[in-house]
Amino acid sequence: ANELGLKTVAVYSEEDKLALHRFKADEAYLIGRGPDMHMGPIEAYLSIDEILRVAKESGADAIHPGYGLLSESP
Repeated sequence: ANELGLKTVAVYSEEDKLALHRFKADEAYLIGRGPDMHMGPIEAYLSIDEILRVAKESGADAIHPGYGLLSESP
């Protein structure tokens, strides 16, 4: 993405707040935590609602589904 001049947005769980992908992205958003929300890391990364919230909030044009369950979901 960087070589193509594209901006990147990462999501991370509380447990991954020091993960490299968070710092390599142009923007990073905490998922699974909020005033009325306390998800574990697996639940947070599998939360389509949280992923879409960040996509809308950041103005993302596309979403890379990653690997595993979400990438296989239509």
